[in-house]
Amino acid sequence: MATVQLTGENFEEKAIGDGITLVDFWASWCGPCRAFAPVFEKASETHTDITFGKVDTEAEQALAAAAQISAIPTLMVFRDGVLVFREAGALPAKALEELITSVRGLDMDEVKAKVASA
Repeated sequence: MATVQLTGENFEEKAIGDGITLVDFWASWCGPCRAFAPVFEKASETHTDITFGKVDTEAEQALAAAAQISAIPTLMVFRDGVLVFREAGALPAKALEELITSVRGLDMDEVKAKVASA
């Protein structure tokens, strides 16, 4: 699956639902964002069961503000509607693959129980 452009209008529908969604907050003027883009795109082609979304922080300033983005690129990972990872900085391909493997292995009942008790 290729990446999906996320906007304020479609973010909840596309990003926060069942399954795994990776969201890349980026801007065209950002060098690290441009370096991370092909890594993110290749992962989207490899992992077709995962949604890969991109948020252009220049075009979607309100969405970036709502997500409290203070540095880009920022990668967020949602699984079954729960934010399970958030980090600023471009990941190398190997680290992104390790992250995807880790998220796939999460016990979501345990994660949701921890969220409920927090």
